[in-house]
Amino acid sequence: MRGFTKFALQVVPTVLVLWLVFLGGRCIAQEVDVPSGRGSGSVVAPTGWAEFIAPVQQRIDLKFYGFYIGELKAPSGQFDATFRATKFLSITPSYLYYSVPPDGLNELANHSGGFTRTYEEQQFRIDGTVMFSVHKFEISERNMYVRRFLPTYMYGGKSLPEKEINRYRNRIAVAYPLAVGSHIWKPFASYEAFYDQGSGWTKNRAWTGVTVPIEKYVSFQPSYMWENTNGIKDVRYLMFGLIFKMPSRN
Repeated sequence: MRGFTKFALQVVPTVLVLWLVFLGGRCIAQEVDVPSGRGSGSVVAPTGWAEFIAPVQQRIDLKFYGFYIGELKAPSGQFDATFRATKFLSITPSYLYYSVPPDGLNELANHSGGFTRTYEEQQFRIDGTVMFSVHKFEISERNMYVRRFLPTYMYGGKSLPEKEINRYRNRIAVAYPLAVGSHIWKPFASYEAFYDQGSGWTKNRAWTGVTVPIEKYVSFQPSYMWENTNGIKDVRYLMFGLIFKMPSRN
């Protein structure tokens, strides 16, 4: 197992990049928010992603995520630092960046030529998550504050100024460990609502899937997510993720 661990730590960065390139041609980033639109209908979006978890202390984990929309040429990256304050409470500051080219924005907003420049957004977030168990059911509630940095962008031939707005997100999730052979599979489901400053409740998200261990430090997570956002088409994600976790040094 030591040999596998050493090998995994050497190849994980390469595997991560290859996974994103391979699946990126068919995916739509989960955090895409079209600034304005009149979207109707829905988009089915097979989605690939990868997560790399690095424990740095007993109560602190660093997490790196990568997404890439190959067909739309829209990259996305996220960094988290999770601090387990108590047995039941964790605090996570994080940073997210994504960009979407004009054709991707027009597709989601049902506009032809409405957007003429790539849209980029940065978000700084912090959340508190309360976790507890009831008869093996693992229940969590996450409350997140987001500071969204919206850039100058072109829409309908007009340049709209950059601005900063606040967002609140609330997510309730439940998971249940199941013994399958010598492994523990963990099916899960969650519901999340988004509130944007000046716009009200703008987005709803329902998510379900299962986390399946492949090796001691590698898991596979297929899942399905439905997302409804005011002003753009509904997005139905068929998601396939790889999770890599380094062994703890403690």
